[in-house]
Amino acid sequence: MEIKNVLFDLDGTLLPMDMERFTNGYFQLLTEKMAPLGYDPKALIDMVWAGTAAMVKNDGSRLNEEAFWAKFAQAFGPEALADQPVFEAFYANEFQRARQFCGYDPLAAQAVEAVKASGRRVVLATNPIFPAAATRSRLSWAGLKPADFELVTTYENSRFCKPSVGYYRDILDRLGLRGEECLMVGNDMTEDTAAAEAGMGVFLITSCLINKEGKDLNAWPHGGFDDLIRFVCG
Repeated sequence: MEIKNVLFDLDGTLLPMDMERFTNGYFQLLTEKMAPLGYDPKALIDMVWAGTAAMVKNDGSRLNEEAFWAKFAQAFGPEALADQPVFEAFYANEFQRARQFCGYDPLAAQAVEAVKASGRRVVLATNPIFPAAATRSRLSWAGLKPADFELVTTYENSRFCKPSVGYYRDILDRLGLRGEECLMVGNDMTEDTAAAEAGMGVFLITSCLINKEGKDLNAWPHGGFDDLIRFVCG
């Protein structure tokens, strides 16, 4: 069937990055911010990973944000939830320095605009493990903004994570879309190809490809943003 809706991943897709370099740099900035409040850097990083795991395992019974902060309270005590505004301030301020750990591809924003100009609906289907403030920032580094998309998934508005098929089905339900009329554009051969379980097509951007399971790339349409535009718009 015709592609009527295109879902774009962000990290490593619209925003080029080496995930390990970005994660290490991001954690360095976060621990510097929180150390004055008494947070041990290693314990904090371990907690962030644990909170991320809790979001990835979320079964839809609560928001990802709730899953993350429940793990935070478990690790540092309920009283530590009083520091939540400090984390929010971090994403609005110090997190901006994480831009140095990312690349930039002007073709990414051009591809989004080309898809929109063709009359198709676009969604930012970034794994919702970050708050909206952090997602707005990363979008801006890619030359885009939330208003460019019909929906932007963040940890405040999502109840599943990639690679759960529930994540993709939730997007379909919320926007009233049919899976067979959707194309997921991403760079992770585990997280993004999971969209196929919801009936979606998949196109892989190969500049920052992640293939931890050694899957066959040729099983999916793939290439750069110029190839994507031709694939979608003809």
